[in-house]
Amino acid sequence: MTDTIRLAKRVAELRGCSRREAELFISGGWVRVDGVVVEEPQFRVGDQRVDIDPQADLTQAEPVTLLLHKLPGYWTTAGDPPASQLLTPASLWDEEASGIRPLKKHFAQLTLCVPLETEASGLVVFTQDWRVARKLTEDAATLEHEVIVEVAGELAPNGLKQLNRGIPYQGRTPPAIKVSWQNETRLRVALKGAQPGQIAHLCEAVGLTVRSMKRIRLGRVPLGKLPPGQWRYLHGDERF
Repeated sequence: MTDTIRLAKRVAELRGCSRREAELFISGGWVRVDGVVVEEPQFRVGDQRVDIDPQADLTQAEPVTLLLHKLPGYWTTAGDPPASQLLTPASLWDEEASGIRPLKKHFAQLTLCVPLETEASGLVVFTQDWRVARKLTEDAATLEHEVIVEVAGELAPNGLKQLNRGIPYQGRTPPAIKVSWQNETRLRVALKGAQPGQIAHLCEAVGLTVRSMKRIRLGRVPLGKLPPGQWRYLHGDERF
């Protein structure tokens, strides 16, 4: 039987680089074993052919941010099923246009930012980038959420004016809120620093019951045409 060694060791020998750099080439999807991309540095090889893409560039090993169109019923805090279950290679949007090559490592060490109610749908952010996570955490109080809210019931007199003036929630009045009718049963709510449960509370205060919610924008990043249950990468020119 042919002796085997770790793929990382073979790549280090072929490339003349350190073992750590070899691991990055492999996890970056730049290495093929008998024509098949292998992303696991610990993969063992014997006499197989190992090729390193001549375009391999470790500067492209940047952390990624994934934008998910969450389905109702998936948790974004503690609970089951978690929304992260929807993040699979098969659920990548067909029209994804970031130019990023999907890799297994893109689904590891993701931080969920700006949670969304379990029964709500819409835009949810998962990131490996500490800069994105810090931005969404530090600016949480001023980050604007745009939400389409399906409601039932009869709006109280001057209810829309009350909503736009801001109704306190947990002792805090929204710093900025814009509410308008999208149609006879749907409200469009743009609210800075939205908290889970807050929109339902605002609606109940003016006689309305929330039937469904869909977050369509966070800051300057829209949900757009991203289909339910699918995800895409945050593009390099997009900023929250």
